[in-house]
Amino acid sequence: MELAIEIIAVVAGIIGIVGSILPGLPGVPISWLGMLALYIWGNGTNSAGDPLSLTILIVWAVIVVAVTVLDYLVPPIITKKMGGSKYAEKGSIYGMIFGIIFTPIGMILGAFLGALIAELVVANKKGDEAFKAAVGSFLGFILGTGIKTIAAVCIFWYIIVYLN
Repeated sequence: MELAIEIIAVVAGIIGIVGSILPGLPGVPISWLGMLALYIWGNGTNSAGDPLSLTILIVWAVIVVAVTVLDYLVPPIITKKMGGSKYAEKGSIYGMIFGIIFTPIGMILGAFLGALIAELVVANKKGDEAFKAAVGSFLGFILGTGIKTIAAVCIFWYIIVYLN
């Protein structure tokens, strides 16, 4: 049973990292659920024999909530500050999804081009305005994704450290 829990925790950690990059998967919460499974059902201890503590679990729960909230707030705020519309934000997401085919450069380039095309075609903005908005949307997307990925990797590190 313990091995099954450890496998579930590791798989949740990996899915969490992937989900922090791909849209549609709640990456960081899935990673945290892997750590929770290890805490509740596993016998997770680190190399010094210390068990995974409730304090660590609670601190990471707070971080997960903060990262999730920031992921929803940061991209639109940066996009708006750079003069972008909701079309740039949505175009960035669609472009990134299309760019998955050419991972990872395609995802990054797709996010930028999707925002740019959305601003030019749908929002009817001029070249400079559309470019500035696309840069804002792209930066918001990259910042949000970066924060989520860092958090998911850190949680995965905890999962690995606390495996028996």
